[in-house]
Amino acid sequence: PESVINPEIRKEMNRFVADDIVDKVLLRDIPSLYGIQDSQELKRFFTVIAYNTGMEVSFEGLSKSSGIAKNTIRKYLDYLEAAFLIHRVYRVDQNARRFKRVTHFKVYLSNPCIRSALFGPVTEDSEAMGSLAETALLCQYGPTIAASMIHYARWSSGEVDMIHLLPQSLEIQTVEEVKWSDHCVKNTKEDLKSLIKFCEINKISKACVLTKTAYTDKNVNGLKIHFAPTSLRCWMVAG
Repeated sequence: PESVINPEIRKEMNRFVADDIVDKVLLRDIPSLYGIQDSQELKRFFTVIAYNTGMEVSFEGLSKSSGIAKNTIRKYLDYLEAAFLIHRVYRVDQNARRFKRVTHFKVYLSNPCIRSALFGPVTEDSEAMGSLAETALLCQYGPTIAASMIHYARWSSGEVDMIHLLPQSLEIQTVEEVKWSDHCVKNTKEDLKSLIKFCEINKISKACVLTKTAYTDKNVNGLKIHFAPTSLRCWMVAG
């Protein structure tokens, strides 16, 4: 609450979030809870994850890039998720089937503001805004059942950002693509070819595409696509 009430903290929000919140959790709370000896290694690992929020990773890739053993990385990810600093999203194929063996997944910050606090403000035209917009949407679901339903689809020739699967039946509930651009409204078939293909394969009749400012509906080969600003969608989910 003090981050909103105290005017002095509001002036230095990045210091408050980075030093007073993130550092205390990474350097004190998590190490004391789980007996981590090298808290600085945990912090370095988290900063890599934070900078690349929304990036697809693998245990093998993270181990090679960080020099940390895969078993240790598994533990770090579990600890960071238990502390509500990150959220993992798992992959399905073009038929919305989950993989028996988890090799790749995406890691999102629980709040996109953490990245700005650690690395500085991001402008609306920054390359990072696409992944931060995804992160902003995902964090609106919070640590809920709805968040655990979210997957992403990736196959050899395409990807769809968010697939909501019902827990028991694994039936597709909603399909969402985050673009942070209005270009996809005019160039729909090309910009959204992976989304359109996924919906055709799985016989999905409607999908949602989150834009920067555009708000409209289009019909592409029988697929109803609802375009809405990312900010509006975040507000609707949070509400």
